[in-house]
Amino acid sequence: MPAPLLFVLSGLTQYVGAAVAVKLFGELPPATIAWLRIAISAVILLAWARPWRAPLRGPRLGMAVVFGLVLAAMNVSFYIAIAHLPLGTAVAVEFLGPVVVAAATGSGWRDRAAIAVALVGVVLLAGISLRTGPDARIGLVAIGLSALFWAGYIVLGRRVAGQNQGLGGLAVAMAAGALAFAPFLAGGAAPALTDWRLALAVVAVAVCSSVVPYGLEQVVLRRVSAATFAVLLALLPATAAIVGAVLLRQAPHAVEVLGILAVCAAITLSARSSAIPRPTPPHL
Repeated sequence: MPAPLLFVLSGLTQYVGAAVAVKLFGELPPATIAWLRIAISAVILLAWARPWRAPLRGPRLGMAVVFGLVLAAMNVSFYIAIAHLPLGTAVAVEFLGPVVVAAATGSGWRDRAAIAVALVGVVLLAGISLRTGPDARIGLVAIGLSALFWAGYIVLGRRVAGQNQGLGGLAVAMAAGALAFAPFLAGGAAPALTDWRLALAVVAVAVCSSVVPYGLEQVVLRRVSAATFAVLLALLPATAAIVGAVLLRQAPHAVEVLGILAVCAAITLSARSSAIPRPTPPHL
């Protein structure tokens, strides 16, 4: 299968998982669903990578733990956001995080243009969202935090990946994030322990949003150039908007479409400058 088609399939799977999560918000709190996804993904990664064979120690362990806390906070804030905002809008605004990192670490005209174009898109999306009512303000604050945490995820992720621990470092990070948030969010997961259908749906969210996209993107990243990856990465906000429209009936308005397209253009500009690394999926 061609690499671009694999990437599109990865994006569709990732946001189908998010759409399933939105449908579960009436059964479980959004933050709890995010925590369950992190915990389930951590179990899968621990079983896969078996990091105890080459355990992390000292500063490396500390870095992995901090990375896990940021990753978990990013996921929790994202799930709170999509409880109040359309999926496509939330994903587009969240991309402000990596675009800002690219602009901060780059020096060319592409980086400066990218942040300007991204800000235009975010302003359009935020303006439309605020008109829908005060509930959207909660979503905008949450997705702003998620963008901030995503920026931290990229910076810390580079360091963890540089430790040459493979998936071991990521597995430790996920486990640390799950354990840190457990005292605050695990209590709301009780219904998933007594209803097998709900439990199965939560597992499906974890598999669709984390396991499958991660595996597919690893294949894609070995087969495409940085320029091609930039274009593919820019498809994600549009992919999320399509999934939201089809599965959640969140049809975007004309101004929202313009905002999403602006963010897609900014992603292409910044990623082509190679300032955005090729990370693991943002909502792993």
